[in-house]
Formats: sequence, structure tokens, C-alpha cells
Amino acid sequence: MLTDLSENLRVALGGLVVNKMRSGLTMLGVVIGVAAVIALMSIGQGAQASITEQISDVGSNLIFVFPGATSVHGVSGASGSAATLTYADADAIADPGHVPDAVTVAPVFSQNTQVVFGDENVNVSVSGVTPEYPEALSGVEVANGRFVEGKDVFGWSNVAVLGYQTAIDLFGGFDPVGQKVKVTVPGGTGGRVSLTVVGVLDEQGASGMADPNQVVLVPITTAQTRIFNGRNSLGEPLVSQVNVVAASADRADAAVGEITALLRDRHGIDPDAEEDDFTVMNQADLLDMATQVTDIMTIFLGAIAGISLLVGGIGIMNIMLVSVTERTREIGLRKAVGARKADILVQFLLEAVVLSLVGGVLGILLGVGLASLVNMSGVMESLVTFDSIALAVGFSAAIGLFFGIYPANQAAKLNPIEALRYE
Repeated sequence: MLTDLSENLRVALGGLVVNKMRSGLTMLGVVIGVAAVIALMSIGQGAQASITEQISDVGSNLIFVFPGATSVHGVSGASGSAATLTYADADAIADPGHVPDAVTVAPVFSQNTQVVFGDENVNVSVSGVTPEYPEALSGVEVANGRFVEGKDVFGWSNVAVLGYQTAIDLFGGFDPVGQKVKVTVPGGTGGRVSLTVVGVLDEQGASGMADPNQVVLVPITTAQTRIFNGRNSLGEPLVSQVNVVAASADRADAAVGEITALLRDRHGIDPDAEEDDFTVMNQADLLDMATQVTDIMTIFLGAIAGISLLVGGIGIMNIMLVSVTERTREIGLRKAVGARKADILVQFLLEAVVLSLVGGVLGILLGVGLASLVNMSGVMESLVTFDSIALAVGFSAAIGLFFGIYPANQAAKLNPIEALRYE
């Protein structure tokens, strides 16, 4: 049995070597397909690893409170899109009598608007914050000057702390501390608020969709009253989110429960109501959501790349059918000297599978090379895993087997006498 298989493999390899150009062109589709699968899946998995690392770096005991329900009747809404979370809610969360497992509470009120200095202008997130903001979010450090202080919040001071990239965009290489920037008041009034720069943040790593380096931080009271219309219909100051640090990672779930119970009571939500008008999420929830999104993205990218593998398989079938026609006399001769139908079938199947596997190996090398180039570019991160390689190679072998069956069967069914007569 092994002798027959080795003989069929030798004949199959001989048939491929004789037609080097045709074999190479046939493999090209598989090479491109496998390389695309590995490269695109590596990008998807790299994105997942990067997001997971960023979320973990922020701290496993960090909790986010957003206004608005996570979803309404199955339709998800944007976080912070509803006006249901007030500054008084944040104060209540900071009260140890209400949420004993919270050690730091940092409310934020933010919107995007234009910030101008001289001839330079940028559209960034202008966020009203409190002095607790750096304590709540790890990685927020002042590189130059100072951060927003309690006196700025209580005095509604017109001061600003610039993000690393915002400072570069507006001031280039000049020190912005002490300079004045103008923030456009939304609403089409054309009004601007002049702010004195008191600090510049150190550079931070990217975090999800928002760039933490492209921000302007101001006292939360200044943002709510002087720059934006940050009040609800009752005149209460609103917040876009509340960052809460739990006493420890083990107490994060308990803190989530305490915050949820407190806000349901403050907002007068019926105990039997299924939906809240706010959303409380910890790092585990964010990690699950990010993982689901990146998993879907990875599968989608892999499916797109898989189409090129399918095209490569069709190319193999077409070339093998041409090969059967061209080698009809050879098939007839082999059958005339005793080759069985199974021998012919195995020979042509082996040719198709060898084409796929060799193309798969070359595709692996190309795919890993492309993933390495992506990492070297610094634009995004890619992560090559054994799973992506195994999937690509397994799929390429299956493609060769599947699309090789029909031409192999056609060759095996040829009548030896008619095949010998074939011109």
C-alpha cells in the first residue's frame, strides 16, 4: 500500500515538474489566498491583543458610568447620548455612605469643538474634569506645568491642560504654558472662550477609537457653563461619564452593584423595570465587548481572504482539467500496462493536493512577511498565531482535495483504448 502511494506520489510530482510554468501559475492563487488569510487574521488578532492590553493597563478596578441605557428594545445607543447623569449623581457616588467600595470618583463632561491659537486650529474633545481625573485614569501625567486644581473647579476658572498631540498641533515646538487658546462655543453663535494654558500632558498610548493625546482638559464647571450648555431642563449640571475606582479588583463587582442601586433609587426607576437610564460597566465588561467586536472583525477579514483561496481552488480545477485533456494518451498508456482506476484517481488527486500544499507553504512565508511589515510600519499591530497558519494550510489542502476530485475522477474514468487513440 505504501509502495503504491509512494509510486503515485512520484508520478504526480513528475507531472508537476514537467510543466513548471503551469504549476507555478496554478499555485499562485493559493499562495495569495493563504498569505491574505494569515496577514488579515494576524491584523485582526493583533488589534484584539492591543485593545486587551490597553484595557488591562487602565486598571481592572476601574468602573465607567454612562448616561443612557446600553440598549433599548435591542437597539444599542451611543454611550453618553442621553442627558440622564448629573453632577449630583457623581457626588452621591463619591459619598462613602452610598458606595463604600469606591475610593476615587472623577466625573467628566465633554464635547468636540474647535480650539484655536493664532493661525492654527484643531477639532478635539474638550473635556471638563476634576482634580481626581489623573487618579482615576492611569497614564494621565502632566509633562509640563500643572493639572486642573480644586480652586479652578470652584472658581470656574478659564484654564486648560492640553493633550500631548494637541499641544504639538497648536504650538509646534513652543512651550504653550502661559499662552492663551480660544475654544469655539458650539451652536453657531460664533462665540469663543479664551483659556490660559496651565499644563501639557505626557504622551499616552492609543486607547480604542479616541486618541487621549488629542484633548483639551478644563475645569468641569467651566465646560458645563462657559463653553457648553451642560445643564438639563431642570438646570442641573450634566456629566458625560463618571470614572470610578473601586477599592480593589475583587471589590469591583460589589461597587458596580452599589452604584446601580444608588442611581436607580436617585432616578426613581421602578424596582420591576428591566432597563435603567444609565449604564455601569467595569473592565471585564469592556474587555468582553472589545473581544466580541475584534472576533467578528477577524472572522470577517478571514472570510474575505478565504474568497481568494476559493478562486485559487477553482484555478486548480481548471488547470487539472486541462492537464487531463493534454495527458489523455499518457493515462491510456498507464491503464494499458496495468494501472487501475484508483491509481489514476490518486495520481491526479495527489497533484492537486501537492499544488495546494506547496502553495500553502509559500503563502505562509508571504503572509508572515506581510504581517512583519505591518508591525514594522508602526501603523497598526499584527499577531501571527498558530491557529491562523493551521487554518490557512488546512483550508488550502481541503481546497486542493475538493477541487481535484472532479478532474481526477474524469481522468480515472477514461477508457484506455479510446485514450490511446486520442490525438
